[in-house]
Amino acid sequence: MPTTDATTAAATAATAVRTGRLEAPGATLHYEVRGRGPLLVMMPGGSADAGIYDTLAAGLADRWTVVAFDPRGYSRSTLHGPAGEQLPGTHSEDIARLIELLSPDGAPAAVFGSSSSAIVALDLLSRRPGLVGRVVAHEPPLVELLPDPAAGRAVFAAVRESFLRDGVEAAMATMAAGLAPEGGAGGGRYEVATGADEESRAATGPVEDGGATAPPEESGGASEAEAKGKAGAGAKAGTGAEAATVRRMMANLPVFLEHVLCSFSGHAPDLDALRVAGPKLVVGVGRDSRALLPAVAAERLAQRVGSATAEFPGGHVGLTEDPVAFGARLREVLLG
Repeated sequence: MPTTDATTAAATAATAVRTGRLEAPGATLHYEVRGRGPLLVMMPGGSADAGIYDTLAAGLADRWTVVAFDPRGYSRSTLHGPAGEQLPGTHSEDIARLIELLSPDGAPAAVFGSSSSAIVALDLLSRRPGLVGRVVAHEPPLVELLPDPAAGRAVFAAVRESFLRDGVEAAMATMAAGLAPEGGAGGGRYEVATGADEESRAATGPVEDGGATAPPEESGGASEAEAKGKAGAGAKAGTGAEAATVRRMMANLPVFLEHVLCSFSGHAPDLDALRVAGPKLVVGVGRDSRALLPAVAAERLAQRVGSATAEFPGGHVGLTEDPVAFGARLREVLLG
């Protein structure tokens, strides 16, 4: 029978981080691996990088080989040329390369994405269904699926214009104002008084609670970086390493706001392909964010393609609000 020391050593080994670099057309990708078992790819959204998943990845490494990464153009994943408009298809091909490199015996991988990265996960499923066994897409902010797509596009176009004119803080204020309940960007389902802060955090995306703050995703309101910062300021005050992670992700905001936000949120998914792959897809919706743009789009997606839905704790950035509860629910969905 294993001793306590042996058990502790095994647990430490399971959560130890192994890093690598992957060459892709136009970029060199940084990735991090924990655990052993079937491959689970955790895709950061908004301006987040692999650090957003530190807590979740460690919690799931007992069952899966968990891979997190910095999207191209963010943090340690460097572009080979100037930053240009980013497309979900380019990013989904990056994930395909990671799966082909890291999946044991070439087995299909599980993939989790939230907010903007959920859009990439859907693109991967529609174009490379053989690479994945399960895709969990948490609140993809697909404005083309809203009752009034033009209104959704206008919100995010205004955010980008605000960034180009006045900088990051002005852009985030525009995001919060445009997605607040009185803005009505989705055609009448934004009347629930959830508050501008939740709206703002919804638009930029989740952050993990590893004690740091993560950057925004483009769905309904704020940034993962902001969210993580607020969470980390309380219970986990944040070590120097965690503070560095937050700064690193916040530094990605200009790329996100100029080159990712509009092209990702305006992406039109291949609904026919997703219907065929529907049994592999679970669309996640936050318990506290059902009236917000990303959740409205997510539920309409599930209806259109006939996929399962799953409610997750918290709102659009639930994975940073309570990563333990969120991770427990993700485990259930992945194993279900």
